[in-house]
Amino acid sequence: MTTTILILVFFFIIAGYLFVINKIRKTPMVENHEKILELDEINFDATIRNKTILVDFWAAWCMPCKMLAPVLNELAAELPKDKFIGKVDVEKYPNLSNRFKIRGIPTMILFKNGKEVERIVGVKSKGTLKTKLLGA
Repeated sequence: MTTTILILVFFFIIAGYLFVINKIRKTPMVENHEKILELDEINFDATIRNKTILVDFWAAWCMPCKMLAPVLNELAAELPKDKFIGKVDVEKYPNLSNRFKIRGIPTMILFKNGKEVERIVGVKSKGTLKTKLLGA
């Protein structure tokens, strides 16, 4: 009897896990705003060199990253011309995530003239991100 209950509990845990994973995978990614810079291993250093830029390290399978995408799009639309948002896909460019010791996503790094100023982990509000970016 106890074995049967344990097997049923295990089955429901696995089924629930698979349901959640499938739901995350099917959630579509929001398209990036035209002002968001897509960064890679080739253009990264040159792009951040003389800018104040908030770089989002993300992945397509990450639900918090999907939640943050519309926030970054709204923020990009409101920023002055001297402030930028960039994105790095950690699945495509693992060398960049290793270089900056990204251990969890979403992680955003605020750079000013190529130097790291602040690191922000997790989903944050547009107001919080805007304050940090405009204050840098």
